[in-house]
Amino acid sequence: MILLTGATGYIGGRLLQLLEEKGRGPLRCLARRPDFLRSRVAAGTEVVAGDVLDAGSLGPAFEGVSCAYYLVHSMGSAGRFEVEDRAAAGNFAHAAREAGVRKIIYVGGLGDSSHPLSAHPRSRQEVGEVLRASGVPVIEFRASVVIGSGSLSFELVRALTERLPVMLLPKWVATPAQPIAISDLLDYLVAALDLQVSSSRTFEIGGADVVSYGDLMREYARQRGLKRWMIPVPVLTPRLSSLWLGLVTPVYARIGRKLIDSITHPTVVRDPAASQVFDVKPMGVRDAIASAMKSEDVEFGASRWSDALSSLGPNRDWGGVRFGSRLFDSREAVVSAPPEAAFAPIQRIGGQTGWYYGRWLWKLRGWLDLLVGGAGLRRGRRHPVDLRVGDTVDFWRVEDYDPGRRLRLAAEMKLPGRAWLDFEVEPEGDGARIRQTAIFDPVGLFGLLYWYALFPLHQFVFAGMLKRIAAAAMASTRPGK
Repeated sequence: MILLTGATGYIGGRLLQLLEEKGRGPLRCLARRPDFLRSRVAAGTEVVAGDVLDAGSLGPAFEGVSCAYYLVHSMGSAGRFEVEDRAAAGNFAHAAREAGVRKIIYVGGLGDSSHPLSAHPRSRQEVGEVLRASGVPVIEFRASVVIGSGSLSFELVRALTERLPVMLLPKWVATPAQPIAISDLLDYLVAALDLQVSSSRTFEIGGADVVSYGDLMREYARQRGLKRWMIPVPVLTPRLSSLWLGLVTPVYARIGRKLIDSITHPTVVRDPAASQVFDVKPMGVRDAIASAMKSEDVEFGASRWSDALSSLGPNRDWGGVRFGSRLFDSREAVVSAPPEAAFAPIQRIGGQTGWYYGRWLWKLRGWLDLLVGGAGLRRGRRHPVDLRVGDTVDFWRVEDYDPGRRLRLAAEMKLPGRAWLDFEVEPEGDGARIRQTAIFDPVGLFGLLYWYALFPLHQFVFAGMLKRIAAAAMASTRPGK
């Protein structure tokens, strides 16, 4: 039995899919919210409830486990995340030892420990030490920047390059790194399953090229056909840089500060042992960026760094949740109605039914769209109830439809970017959980300003819409209905 933690995170989510595709298993996932994960795993994958910060919850997860992946960290948590990382790793290591686990596989961060490290890379390496102290053999991979659609570091590079034609570059942008493509990192993680070890081993891994963040931005701009001016400046401290990143990129200032602290130190492979032990040939930066860009839309529904609740931290009231090149406003409601009843009002949305709340605002948006040459609201729906992929719903089009479970609408109104409206319904106890998400992929600074200008209305319209959808679901279950 293989135990996977962090399956809702960026690396863990992709590893989960790869392990399932390769038929490696049996596979068990540990999750704080098992209902959230169960709908995303294959039929043969087991999901159990547990939290690495709650030692008492881990016992059942380790029953019969021979190998365990530890892909958890608390980068997004408020306060002293190092304390949480240390406690979580200690709980996990103790449970693994008690269960007789033969191997732990962990992803840490590159950095020369002989020199003072900042808090985040220091914590990542300390977690490895805590795991090894258990006596269970640990295979630790120390990686630099991970390049992949949805990875925190790559989305930072993407957002800066896309949105800023003129960039003021602080000195940390010139720090050397050895980025690794997410696909190569996953190959290492899968290959580690077959590596026989009697004691712990640490492997430094990276791609074929040693570059800087500035080089990554230049290569991304080249592949996107963007002309960018980069001006080095000496005055942007890590704190000022983090506030700047929080304004123009998907990264919260709090997370941005920790990320900057991490990349102010060189992250270059010094020990080539990984290339001698594993049959993995990492690609260079050019191919890694090209692969990430190609997979952006293909992997729209796949895991991203910000799927991890630990990375998101507490919800923000202003601006919504941001990750990737996209901005998200996600809301949930739990109703005491079966999933099919909860989905019924979603299935009827638009056309004669309307959008449940703020009807005049939707009509105004439709008229404004017509004025600038858009579709407006005049198209309506093909059928008042039935839907299929490709159908028009006013100025939206059905992009993804799973009856009773999911509806994703792609916007066809005139916008400075691309937009989607996504609805998901999942079982929740005796009822259902409705998740409603507005998604926007802005183009340039104008697109970003458009999102923030409309966000106060989103708070009003989208909150009201979800409330009315939930009320309609509940009403359908009343006697006589």
